[in-house]
Amino acid sequence: MTGAPTTHRPGAGSFPLRRVLAVGVRRGLLEMRQMLRTPREAFSLLSTPLLFVVLSMLLDGDIPGSDVPMAELLVAGGVTTMVVQAGLLSLTQTLAVEREDGTLLRMRAVPHGIPVYLVAKTVVVAVTAVGGGALTLAAGVLVVGSSEPADARHWLILLSVPAVGLLALVPFGAVLGAVLPNAREALGFLMIPMLALMVFSGIYFPVSALPGAVQDAVQAFPLKWTAQGVRAALLPDSALSAETSATWELSKVYAINGAWALMGFLVAPRVLRRMTRRATGTRPQRTEAPA
Repeated sequence: MTGAPTTHRPGAGSFPLRRVLAVGVRRGLLEMRQMLRTPREAFSLLSTPLLFVVLSMLLDGDIPGSDVPMAELLVAGGVTTMVVQAGLLSLTQTLAVEREDGTLLRMRAVPHGIPVYLVAKTVVVAVTAVGGGALTLAAGVLVVGSSEPADARHWLILLSVPAVGLLALVPFGAVLGAVLPNAREALGFLMIPMLALMVFSGIYFPVSALPGAVQDAVQAFPLKWTAQGVRAALLPDSALSAETSATWELSKVYAINGAWALMGFLVAPRVLRRMTRRATGTRPQRTEAPA
């Protein structure tokens, strides 16, 4: 005999997608628990919903061409803002920090560490966005008197549109956090263009009030469609008078966000792996010449 036969264990030497998802979700929930135990992070989660509720209380007037108060549009905009803030702005800064402190480099040393890392960050931003959006909506209904979804179909839209919007934004937040020089520059680089894109996407006021060229430009980005889908869930059809095509275009909401999500999750792992290949030790190499 040449030796005892080897026993094949299912999954040995492999790391299937199911395992990547399970480990990533577990890591993401652990990060979320640690975040909620930090007072500064907990206050950051509460501050944006509070801001939108206060602004909604101060806002007068109706959506043009309807009897729907502008405050309701602003509450819907607050829900969308939580999605954008969690999936793009906060994630980009977090990725820049964890690239500098060596977290991404250490994840590269773990089998399938980068996909696990992306799943974990998706869990963190999903919980943050859902929690912040729920707080904004609940405060809007209780304090401002804004509308909640009218029936089960509208609740399904409200749950699914931010989810697809997050999937569209998270991988690109990861890419930007990986390629921008540092956390401070990541925030500075993103803030002005992202605020402009959020304003022009109709998150805070009717997009139909913008010039036609601007309306056409923002249609390529997921922010516009995420905001429109949230409005479709929360606002009555009488508010369609302020929409560019007088319809919610839900098929485009899902199709365009889905295309961004597919493209992003194909690109993001490659970018993160390529970035970490240029790093050694516990911190990424810097571009400055050594002293």
